[in-house]
Amino acid sequence: MVRVLIVDDDAEIGALLCAALARHGLEAEHQLSGEGLLKRLARGDVDVLVLDRMLPGDDGLTLCGAVRQRFSLPILMLTAMGDPLDRVVGLYGGADDYVVKPFDAAELVARVKVLMRRQSGEARQEAWQFAGWTLKVSQRELQRADGLVVPLSGAEFRLLMCLLQHKGQVLSRADLQAQAQPRAVGHERSIDLLVSRLRHKLQDEDGQVVRTVRGLGYQLDAP
Repeated sequence: MVRVLIVDDDAEIGALLCAALARHGLEAEHQLSGEGLLKRLARGDVDVLVLDRMLPGDDGLTLCGAVRQRFSLPILMLTAMGDPLDRVVGLYGGADDYVVKPFDAAELVARVKVLMRRQSGEARQEAWQFAGWTLKVSQRELQRADGLVVPLSGAEFRLLMCLLQHKGQVLSRADLQAQAQPRAVGHERSIDLLVSRLRHKLQDEDGQVVRTVRGLGYQLDAP
């Protein structure tokens, strides 16, 4: 059974979400802070993490980055801050999706299920090899030929997966944004920044692997 871990310092919200998830056949567990979160995840029985942006001690963004460095599970972030820039920062920080408070519990349940379907679909092919790199899907790890592992944020991982799945095709910014940054649709500059970050991690500063096709979008051009 799918287990969802909710980290939110509001006991009422935690109880509401646990009950809503249980009604849809999902196991849920609630923590009031991020203390001990990494140790808890290391037990390996959590499938989705729901993480509040504002927490006592380490905030949600800091915890999200730490989790993404070690674990591949989907992360859905909750926030009371509705500014689009804040959502973009969260997505760059490793979150897979963002929900703004106040929200409907049914929406959060639906988003958790979407994240699980996406994770399941991505895991069908375990590894992609290209241009001397290996993308290990289940671990969300990008590995160089010499064994160096380069961590990817959720948005970077989805962008690279989309490019690999459509290798050789030119994909528009809108297409890539819909796949990699669904919560930032309409902010086309953000996809350019995301491509730049991915190129830096691929040591592709001259754009030979992820090519810019002027006026059209981007293309993965690599053996």
